[in-house]
Amino acid sequence: MAALTRLLERLEGLREEYFLTNRAIDEDRKRKYKAAVKIQRWFRACRVRAYLRHLSKMVILIQKWWRGYLRRKHFREIVERAYFIKKQKFYNEMAVRIQKTWRGYYVRKYIHNFCALKKYLKAVSMNNELVRHELQEYAEMKENEEKMKDLKKKEKEKKYRARKMHYLLSTEQIPGIYNSPFRKSPDPMELLLRKSKPLTHRKQPVKSPFADELYGWPTCKEPPAFVTSLPLLPADRQKPQGPFRDPAEVLRQRYKPLEPTLRVRESMYSPPAKAREPTPREEWRNPIHDNKTLKHCFHQLLSLKSLEKLTPALGK
Repeated sequence: MAALTRLLERLEGLREEYFLTNRAIDEDRKRKYKAAVKIQRWFRACRVRAYLRHLSKMVILIQKWWRGYLRRKHFREIVERAYFIKKQKFYNEMAVRIQKTWRGYYVRKYIHNFCALKKYLKAVSMNNELVRHELQEYAEMKENEEKMKDLKKKEKEKKYRARKMHYLLSTEQIPGIYNSPFRKSPDPMELLLRKSKPLTHRKQPVKSPFADELYGWPTCKEPPAFVTSLPLLPADRQKPQGPFRDPAEVLRQRYKPLEPTLRVRESMYSPPAKAREPTPREEWRNPIHDNKTLKHCFHQLLSLKSLEKLTPALGK
C-alpha cells in the first residue's frame, strides 16, 4: 500500500516528466527530419544542376558540330559556285578574244581596205582645208560688207546731221561755229555743210474728201458716182505746185470696180475646169526635170545653210 501511495504521489511528476521527455524527443526528431530533408534537397539540387550542366554541354556540343557541318557545307557550295562563275567568265573572255581576233582579221581583209580608207581620209582632210579656207574668205567678205554698211550708215547719218544743222553754215559776214577765224583751215564739218543741202520738212498728207463715198466696197453692187468738180480750197491754203491730172480721172482710176478673171467667174465643177483638172496630175506624175538636177540643187542648199551657220562662229 505504501508503494502504491508513493506511486500515486509521484504520478503527476511522472506525467509531467513523460510529457517533457516525449516533447523533447519529438522536437529532436522534427529537427533531425528537417535537417535530413534539407540535406536531401541540397544533394538532389546539386545532382540535378550537375545533370543540367551536363545536358547543356552536350546540347552545345551537338549544336556546335551541327552548325559547323551546315556552315562548311554552305561554304563549300559558295566556293563551288564562285569557281564555276570564274571559270565561265574565263571561258567567255577567251571566246570574246577569239571572236575579236577573227572579226578584226575578217574586216581588215575582206570589208575595209586600209589603203583606200587612208586615201579617203586624206581627200577628206584636203576638202576640209579647202572648205575652211573658203569659209574664212566668206567670213572676211561678210565682215568687210558689214564694215562697209556701217561706214555708209555713219556717212549717211553724218550727212543727215549736216543737212539738219545747215543753219550753222558760215556766211560772208558771220563765220559759223565750225569755221573759227583762229583756225588755219576750216573744220571738216564746215566743208560737209557747204556740200549738203538744207533739210526740208515733209508736208502732212491731206485726207481725201471722197474717202467716205465708196460704193459698197468690196461687193461692187452699186456703180461708182464719180465727182466732176472739187470743192474750193480754203483761202489760207498754199496753192499746190506742178501740173496735175483731172480729179475725175484720178477718182475713176482709184475707185475702179472689181473685174474678176475668167477662172474666178466660172465654177470649179464646170466642164472647162474639169477638163483642165488632169493636166496638173500628169505634170506631177511626169516631171520635166531629172533627179541629178534635184540632187545638185539639194547639195547647193545644204552648203549654203552650213555656210550661214558657220559664218557667226568664224566672225567670233
